[in-house]
Amino acid sequence: QVQLVESGGGLVQAGGSLRLSCVASGRSISRCIIGWFRQAPGQDREFVAGTMWGGGTTYYGDSVKGRFTISRDNAKNTVLLQMNSLKPEDTAVYYCAAANVGRFMPRRVGDFDSWGQGTQVTVSS
Repeated sequence: QVQLVESGGGLVQAGGSLRLSCVASGRSISRCIIGWFRQAPGQDREFVAGTMWGGGTTYYGDSVKGRFTISRDNAKNTVLLQMNSLKPEDTAVYYCAAANVGRFMPRRVGDFDSWGQGTQVTVSS
């Protein structure tokens, strides 16, 4: 099973940017689908972005489309989430997760097998 560690969260003003990193260990992520999710207090965990194992296919949740960009570097076992034009409603704990190859563009929490511990993102108005 792959282990995931997120970093890069913090406090930023509305309109600003942050870049989150997800570093994997234990095995290569080259054959994994990697997703980013977020969870605000009292709310369900929400799909944010995903990248298929080859990296050529990326997909996004409607609330972040056009503002967030997911990318991966399989050689470094790392996935990045560039977040621009941040809004207060983007405030949440952000998690990266890995799913085994065999699914196509998964978006549900239950589709992912391994999770990181999360990193807090706070956007002030």
